[in-house]
Amino acid sequence: MPKRVDHEQRRRQIGDALLRIASSRGLQSASMREVAAEAGVSLRLVQYYFHTKDELLLTALGYLGEQLAARVEARIRALGPVTPRTVVVGTLSAVLPTDPEGHQLTRAYTGYYALVFSEPDLAERHGTAYPDKLERLLARQLRQAQQDGDVDPELNCDVVAAGLLALTNGLGSSVLGGQRDGASALAILTYHLDRLFTPPARTG
Repeated sequence: MPKRVDHEQRRRQIGDALLRIASSRGLQSASMREVAAEAGVSLRLVQYYFHTKDELLLTALGYLGEQLAARVEARIRALGPVTPRTVVVGTLSAVLPTDPEGHQLTRAYTGYYALVFSEPDLAERHGTAYPDKLERLLARQLRQAQQDGDVDPELNCDVVAAGLLALTNGLGSSVLGGQRDGASALAILTYHLDRLFTPPARTG
């Protein structure tokens, strides 16, 4: 009997090839033919599953988000009981490129960001769904920490969440640029998180 083709597996095989290109060479010059060669399949097969390059780009971006989500979940579990603090620490430390997987994910996202600079309409099509989702997650956890008495009740959680994510992304860029290593970046992030989760002493 002929071998049954798993179409979703094929799509992921091709999408993962694009992500490897994004993390190693960038996406500006990535063609459907280059993706086919990276995936070890024919150009015709790539075009069968993805009718346009934009469709391939957006599908692979979804796969990238799934990989980061799985990394975040694993980091949170490794920290023990789930609390607002472990969720915030686990999420942000997962975003940092502190190991080979983190480097690959960060470079792939950087490849997408660089492409958006040259193709601004791409940002309108794929939006900022995942960063927005992360910010909302962080803000919810910070509000819960405020209720628990673990964070200053006067803080604006939405603003702090946005700042934490910006700090983490900036630290990630400094690692990729060779300014510091992953351990140093994590130490800086930890310093700020330790200060955040130390509420002001009560007087009186």
